[in-house]
Amino acid sequence: MEFIIIAVISLILVILLKYIFDYNMKKIKNIGEDKELDELTKKYPSNLEMCRDYLKKLKNEKVKIEENEDSETSLYIAITDKISIANVRGSYTRIQTIAHECLHSIQDRKILMFNFIFSNIYLLYFFVICILELLKKLPNKMMFLNILVILSLVYYVVRVYLENDAMIKARYLAKEYMEEKKISTPQEIAKIVSGFDKINDVGIKCINYNLFLGIMMRILVFSIICIII
Repeated sequence: MEFIIIAVISLILVILLKYIFDYNMKKIKNIGEDKELDELTKKYPSNLEMCRDYLKKLKNEKVKIEENEDSETSLYIAITDKISIANVRGSYTRIQTIAHECLHSIQDRKILMFNFIFSNIYLLYFFVICILELLKKLPNKMMFLNILVILSLVYYVVRVYLENDAMIKARYLAKEYMEEKKISTPQEIAKIVSGFDKINDVGIKCINYNLFLGIMMRILVFSIICIII
């Protein structure tokens, strides 16, 4: 009975917070599609050159950089100290996206490595307890669920800090970069930054909710397995 209650509460919270945070990934995509702003930023350097400029500005030029044409997601990989830039060449958002990943590279190394190691342990723990429960070899299921919740809280706190820190600072770093390059007029820069602000207004809420959603879905999945088994 307790697992049914937990599953129901988890589902209610997911739906409730989706409404409160106005979670809509399509909305972010639509905001990120602006032909006028795309045209204004075409004259800026290539993604790789821009990334090098940011890293030089941040005094962190040891980071490896690669451009992945097959990927839609840019990311910084802490364990290899490498930035992978997605196929964002035609979008004005690339100026802020690349700044975001470069900012990840200068975050506290202890937190970055902890996040990488802990995230993998957390996901492994989730899969192991689910498999053990499916095989009917998991004693004291409620204790393992409680451990999952505690691990989820730690995972959420660390990831939210890293993402929010990079998202908030990226806007200002991108603005400084454009002002220093003097490729765009002050009016054009203001337009581009306004586009960043619109994305961030929706994006920060969506990223935070998306992290929460992942956690609640794992709790929900484990609870449902316990109910069935």
